[in-house]
Amino acid sequence: MSNTAKTGILIVNLGTPDEPKRSAVYRYLKQFLLDPRVIDINPIARNLLVRGIIAPFRSGKSAKAYQELWTENGSPLKYYGFRLVEQIQQLMGPDYIVELAMRYQSPSIETAIQKMMAEKVEKIVVFSLFPQYASATTGSVHEEVMRVLTKQQIIPSVDFISNYPTWAPMIALYAQNARKFDLASYDHILFSYHGLPQRQLRKGDQFNHCLKSADCCQTLTPTNQFCYSAQCYATTQAIAAQLDLKPEQYTVCFQSRLGADPWTQPYTVRTIEALAKSGAKRLLVFCPAFTADCLETIVEIGSEYKEDFEKWGGEHIDLVPSLNDAPGWASAIANRLGSA
Repeated sequence: MSNTAKTGILIVNLGTPDEPKRSAVYRYLKQFLLDPRVIDINPIARNLLVRGIIAPFRSGKSAKAYQELWTENGSPLKYYGFRLVEQIQQLMGPDYIVELAMRYQSPSIETAIQKMMAEKVEKIVVFSLFPQYASATTGSVHEEVMRVLTKQQIIPSVDFISNYPTWAPMIALYAQNARKFDLASYDHILFSYHGLPQRQLRKGDQFNHCLKSADCCQTLTPTNQFCYSAQCYATTQAIAAQLDLKPEQYTVCFQSRLGADPWTQPYTVRTIEALAKSGAKRLLVFCPAFTADCLETIVEIGSEYKEDFEKWGGEHIDLVPSLNDAPGWASAIANRLGSA
């Protein structure tokens, strides 16, 4: 038996229902949306909204979307997650314990950490599969890890990878996926990211910078270095540079809005509508906030927005695949975490 202390590698994604049924989707939505970092309003109002309106009424519609998404391997997000972790474990070797966790539903962060502690790890490195930092994603994962570890009498060293919006290996892989398409054949290219309420952007602003000008997010600086929107623009600019795209060839936009409050703009659906009505026929869409294909990429972009685009006069939308379980993605993560 080796006496070498092991390092735990915790790979975390957002989560998915355990099955594409209304009851499972209801449980997922309730856990997800009751997180105060996700819906950051008064706790009583949040509970009334989620338990009384969103989860009961949205779960049925969402279950149908998950049924469209589901494969013989289950949820793509979880399937790709397990395959990715398996590759990372093989690459990193026996001195590392690599576990997949979901912030919501299973496998849980707590279960994954318990497995690591049983293996006597001396250190845990947390790598969330969200390139751009947001309180509602990465922040929530880090808070949950810390909550779980407070139950331990002995807490090992913990390293958090907070964000990596312009990480060169990731950017190169997105560009590689895009080169499978004839970029010149598209009328326009969209970089569509999951949206956030504008109030959440403002809450993270410590320097009175957020939304003070139309272009405040378009350059990443020490002032806005943790701004989700600014990091999205930085990711876009890095991929565009790899592909030699000119600024007029692409647009940054934001999808998956929930509720009536203003969210990060421009909205993807409104951008697609404007492009279609201006005569665009073919669009190529990146979704670089999602390192694994999921409901937001396969169904929202690949099905729902595609139908909208055709309804408004467009002809075709192609979706650049996410990184999923690509060997190059596993190798990039293993190399980075092996030196963490």
